[in-house]
Amino acid sequence: MDDRKVLLSVKDLEVKFRVRGRILTAIRGITLDIYENESIAIVGESGSGKSVFTKTFAGMLDSNGFIANGSVIFNDDQLAETNVTLGSVGRRLLADTEKKLLATAPLTYGAQTWKQMAELEAEKKARGTLSDEESEKIEGEIHELNYQKTEAMNLRQTFDPKNEKDKIKEINEKIAGLETAVKKAEADKEALIKQHKDALAHDTAYQDSWNSKMAALKSRYAEETKKAPDDDLKALCTLLAKEIYLTVGRYVLSKRLQTIKKLVAICRDGMKMGADLHDPEVRAKLFEDAALHVRYIDEEGDTLHGRCILNVAKIKYAEDWSQIRGSRIATVFQDPMTSLNPIMTIGKQISSIIMKHQNVSEAEARSRAIIMMKKVGIPNAENRYDDYPFQYSGGMRQRIVIAIALSCQPKILICDEPTTALDVTIQAQILKLLKDLQRELNYTIVFITHDLGVVANVADRVGVLYAGQLIEIGTVEEVFYDPKHPYTWALLSSLPQLAERDTKLYSITGTPPSLYNKITGDAFAPRNPYCLKIDTLEEPPMFQVSETHFAKTWLLDPRAPKTEKPAIIRDIHGKLLKTYHLEEEDL
Repeated sequence: MDDRKVLLSVKDLEVKFRVRGRILTAIRGITLDIYENESIAIVGESGSGKSVFTKTFAGMLDSNGFIANGSVIFNDDQLAETNVTLGSVGRRLLADTEKKLLATAPLTYGAQTWKQMAELEAEKKARGTLSDEESEKIEGEIHELNYQKTEAMNLRQTFDPKNEKDKIKEINEKIAGLETAVKKAEADKEALIKQHKDALAHDTAYQDSWNSKMAALKSRYAEETKKAPDDDLKALCTLLAKEIYLTVGRYVLSKRLQTIKKLVAICRDGMKMGADLHDPEVRAKLFEDAALHVRYIDEEGDTLHGRCILNVAKIKYAEDWSQIRGSRIATVFQDPMTSLNPIMTIGKQISSIIMKHQNVSEAEARSRAIIMMKKVGIPNAENRYDDYPFQYSGGMRQRIVIAIALSCQPKILICDEPTTALDVTIQAQILKLLKDLQRELNYTIVFITHDLGVVANVADRVGVLYAGQLIEIGTVEEVFYDPKHPYTWALLSSLPQLAERDTKLYSITGTPPSLYNKITGDAFAPRNPYCLKIDTLEEPPMFQVSETHFAKTWLLDPRAPKTEKPAIIRDIHGKLLKTYHLEEEDL
């Protein structure tokens, strides 16, 4: 895999959702590289985070979801290349931006003194308020009380006012008691803060010492920031101004002005804190809170040329998603009928996407749509162009959904259980179609599924998710024939094809952990028949099995006892041959 281009690089990704006053962590620190032209399957039980994980690639998280940490770098040369031509307005904006940066540049000389001033301020503030331990304890109590109140109010809505008056009265009393408890906890918090503030105000020795230190630092800071910027700092300001304009060049004017203001303020703060703005990675990190950083490369005449680091986890400008979603990253969902507009013709639904992303005429879009319909196996495509979705069978509708997704030749095709709603014979046709088109159009498939049988047919690599974490990753052969994580063992043991006649089909006992709570140790430990003591205490690292195979289990630690995988999956290959009455030469 090392010689293949990394198309999508996910690092330390953490995705959370706000649900009824609580925070649910759906994705917990996933790191994964997805390669160009490969097929990778993401498997796991319902609720493991498969769909949420892939929705982050295309900006499709629900409104209550957000990326709390990590990066998702999309290495697309077409989108990364950035050229901005400076008109008269652009030249004025560039000059004004450079002037503002030069005015704040001397702050760089006082960075160390400013840090000392900030530390002194933070120390005084900490003495006058709650400690981290006190704050965490009180906020936790208030949060839990509010959650219980919300749950009680939701429960009250389920009671019948006519026949369950006693229950309503009882729940109202409970809600009132919880409201009183919340008010008391908040009052106790305020009283404790006041106690800290009063103690600080009466500590005259500390106040005198603090005022003396701060006055000396302020005097020194004023002297240091009087210096005029040297040539190196001037050159840096010129570079920053060009990168700021490259970064906002694709924005409409109002958004451009607003973002320039934010980026100048960010650069000023970076100078004040002593950030090494000569380092492009530092600049990219600073810029990401306002916009995707575009690194300056060169210029020719009035045209600035740069390259964007496309971190889709940090996209702020909605129009950027229109350049990615559909044209570079497309999705095929599991139910074709809900993916199609029932009152719009099939052909129109394909051609409208082509016109939006490829800027072609309606006639050209129609021609390309018909070609795509033929590619996905729609017979008599010219005559069926004006049909409506209800005139197509389920398998044909799914072919149209695939045609829409591939109409703009995306680099990544996310397939979210695309065969679940189809019968078995049609499933095989759709899987073959996806693989055949991949060879022709050179896209990467990210396949989400529960069906490990499907994985064997469609994927080059398999990633196993559990409780929002990637717990095993490897080639199909490695994960199927030499799995290392007990959860992967359990998933494979559940395959109906491996069950013996007159025996009970294996199922995983217990349920996945609540993702509202902090998980200690291995998330699979409570359901793991091979659980070690350390599994309940510490989260395992990702152990390397081979160059392409990794698993997150303490069983791979050299100190762990030797553990054999379950007998049912020790010879999967042989059992499948037996199940389907095949000989080795038939494969």
